[in-house]
Amino acid sequence: MEIAIAAVLGLVVGAIGIFFFKKIQDDSTKKSAKNEADKIISRAKSEAARVKKDSELKAKDFEVKARKNVEQDVQKQKNQLKQKEQQLERRLKELDEESARKLEENQRILNQLKDKEGKITVTENRIKELDQKANQHLQELKLKLEDVAQLTQEEARRQLISALEEDAKKMASGKLQKIEEETQKEAKDRARKIISAALSRFASEYTSERTVSVMSLTSDEMKGKIIGREGRNIRTLEAHCGVDLIVDDTPEAVVISGFDPIRRELAKRTIEKLMEDGRVHPARIEEVAEKQKTELMKSIKEEGERVIVELGITGLHHELIRLLGSLKYRNSHAQNLLNHSLEVAYIAGLIAGEMGMNSKLARRAGLLHDIGKAVDHTIEGSHAIVGADTAKKYGETDEVCHAIRAHHDEEKPQSTLAWIVQTANLLSNSRPGARRPQMDNYLNRLHELESIGNSFDGVLKTYALQAGREVRVMVESSRVTDDQSSMLVRDIVRKIERELPQAGQVKVTVLRETRAVEMAR
Repeated sequence: MEIAIAAVLGLVVGAIGIFFFKKIQDDSTKKSAKNEADKIISRAKSEAARVKKDSELKAKDFEVKARKNVEQDVQKQKNQLKQKEQQLERRLKELDEESARKLEENQRILNQLKDKEGKITVTENRIKELDQKANQHLQELKLKLEDVAQLTQEEARRQLISALEEDAKKMASGKLQKIEEETQKEAKDRARKIISAALSRFASEYTSERTVSVMSLTSDEMKGKIIGREGRNIRTLEAHCGVDLIVDDTPEAVVISGFDPIRRELAKRTIEKLMEDGRVHPARIEEVAEKQKTELMKSIKEEGERVIVELGITGLHHELIRLLGSLKYRNSHAQNLLNHSLEVAYIAGLIAGEMGMNSKLARRAGLLHDIGKAVDHTIEGSHAIVGADTAKKYGETDEVCHAIRAHHDEEKPQSTLAWIVQTANLLSNSRPGARRPQMDNYLNRLHELESIGNSFDGVLKTYALQAGREVRVMVESSRVTDDQSSMLVRDIVRKIERELPQAGQVKVTVLRETRAVEMAR
């Protein structure tokens, strides 16, 4: 028991000792930490004072440098301003000197003009004197002529007028007869043109040399397959392609007849596909015809898209693109209509570009001008009217529709674009080689017309224009007077009528020009 109590007391005394020892140690640590903190604060204050002093010194140094830079900039601007003032003074001096030179030059020119004016006055007086002498001399010649001819001036004038009237009556009679003949010819041509345009869009039962296609076969055995048992195959082909097939004695060939070139192309493609396959029966014919029709419509659309991409035309309705592509299989006077439309578009664009107009709009109107020829024949009217209505239906502007309607004078052209399209169409149609004219005859005719004009005295050069419809004759002004020009044009016309009666109506123009040229020094 005593031992336990002694142990407890020992523990208590030990704990109290440890407590006081720990407290003494903590007090010592706090005191040393406080001393260290005071030292750090003292060092921080010293460092802050040093930094503040350095900052004040740097600020003063920066202020001095900034003031120095500002003074340098001000001095530099002053120097630049002084240089500009000096340049301005030099320029003003140069302008003054140039103005003085101009004044001297003007004065010199004015003196020259006064001298020339005086010379002109003297010349005019001299001309008046010469005119008076010439008139006097002319009166003397008239009196001598009356004495020699035993006729007065009035009698001679009456005889001359009578002869001219008789000559004019003969010419008028010939002109009237020629006009009547040309009117009849033009009426026939117009009627033929209307009929051909209508027939080219109408698939009737009659055929011509341009409504048939001859297709080569791989062998004569294909003829039997095309005809089929009791003619079932050929009837199926004709029904699905809309053409007539003529199988005659021609070896390894079959004739496809029909006014619609697209139907003929469809029949040709169908027969070619059947020849490749070898199986020919009504069900197969129907299947191949439908497939080829789809491919043909696709190729037509691709052809139309190719053309508009080539011309750079955008925003065209897909139905108009299809109609354009179908023009590839149509011809007019041996001219492929798609190539003709493409050519008209290019020519119209070039003309519009030369005139400073919208080339893209002109190409668009030129490309669509014959679109009516691709429209089904069930729509009545000329191809220009039908084409304009179709273009209007598919969103084309009034300006483009008017150009389409007016390109064959169904409507009088009211805009520059309409005249451009009409001109481009005429150029494409009338150029040598476009519609199979004989080139040699064409060139010989132009050469003969120019030779007739060049055969007269005083003629410098003769030009045959508009495919021989017009002849322009340039004459020397020193050898041919204005009065003689009138007589010369009549002589040329008579010679053309006498030597080239087949030339038709030819407009002859005589041009006489007087030039006065002087060099200014």
